[in-house]
Amino acid sequence: MDSSISQLILDSISAKEFSYSPYSKFRVGAALLCRDGTVYKGCNIENCSYGLSVCAERTALLKAVSEGQKQFKAIAINT
Repeated sequence: MDSSISQLILDSISAKEFSYSPYSKFRVGAALLCRDGTVYKGCNIENCSYGLSVCAERTALLKAVSEGQKQFKAIAINT
């Protein structure tokens, strides 16, 4: 396995440590690899108003796009 993909998987595992999931207790982490090699990590964030909850992969994507990233190479998701 490519070392950058192995590292991406490890990053997704570490990202789930920041999960805020008091309702489901289901922790999810994601790591998004951009074309330029930058990695953005995200976790799931729950809200008592279910529609306001955000999944881990969406969190990582929003972080990347808000920093100007538009091209992506891979994503790893860990539960």
